[in-house]
Amino acid sequence: MDEIAGKHCSPIDVARVNDQVMRMSYVDGEFHWHKHTDQDELFYILKGKLVIQLKDQPDITLSEGQIAVIPKGVEHCPKSIEPSYVLLFEPFVLKTRGD
Repeated sequence: MDEIAGKHCSPIDVARVNDQVMRMSYVDGEFHWHKHTDQDELFYILKGKLVIQLKDQPDITLSEGQIAVIPKGVEHCPKSIEPSYVLLFEPFVLKTRGD
């Protein structure tokens, strides 16, 4: 975690399995609205609390140990309630910043 501490929304690759990757990101504040046209994205909260804002849908609030999958094509904006460490499970080709 020290490698990304204080580096808001700058994920690093932790492990790769076939065409998938696990990335870790530090979130302290709001990211930006974006979507992934062709890939789903899984969020796992390692430490902290995160709200994933969704267009035209209720927000998802996640605490430590909780998971949410954001389906492809859904516009979303992650925002931390407190400084948080998040694991992202996604296709290796996924552009973290969105399409």
